[in-house]
Amino acid sequence: MSGVRVVLADDERMVRTALRVILDAEPDLEVVGEAATGAQAVSVVRELRPDVVLMDVRMPEIDGIRATEQILGSMEAPPRIVVVTTFENDSYVYEALRAGAAGFLLKRANPEDLVQAVRLVARSDSLLFPAAVRSLAAEYGVREPAPAPPWVARLTEREAEVLRLIATGLTNAEIAARMGVGPATTKTHVAAVLAKTGARDRTQAVIAAYESGFVAMRTS
Repeated sequence: MSGVRVVLADDERMVRTALRVILDAEPDLEVVGEAATGAQAVSVVRELRPDVVLMDVRMPEIDGIRATEQILGSMEAPPRIVVVTTFENDSYVYEALRAGAAGFLLKRANPEDLVQAVRLVARSDSLLFPAAVRSLAAEYGVREPAPAPPWVARLTEREAEVLRLIATGLTNAEIAARMGVGPATTKTHVAAVLAKTGARDRTQAVIAAYESGFVAMRTS
């Protein structure tokens, strides 16, 4: 892959500078813009149309959750948004994921993890930190018993299996190997799962799976 364009949104200039230094050192990554507030993030992203946005959760004017909603709700081909946060087990992080963020990254993550995360979400082939997403769903997800949503009945047996495997964090290649099918078939199944669950991406599909009770909530 090449040419992943990134926008940084954080109200701390030192954080933005550190992220820029790390990402710009990679030949396939380029920071094309910065924002110090949530409102600025929305404006900059609409103007520059990056591939990935690293979005702080708590920012002035509007927070990262509202900024994520506005970006994803107003662009035909929106970027992948990764929430950057200080605390992993945070209701704000879960709300950002529910709003459409593709994943989250801790501010204390080492540079190698940061670079890998940007590449991973740009590729849209896997789930960032699946165990942490499950933990967040168990902590902050819908707890009241409710009838299964209509999409559960629409899944074929294969698609149901694929969704369960996505929820464990497997990539398309790993799912193909587990199911004994080809990459193209796996890609087709994943696309069908996203369409039937109404999910924008794998993260949203996993949240839907846990909150609906299709996949049992657990923390490990």
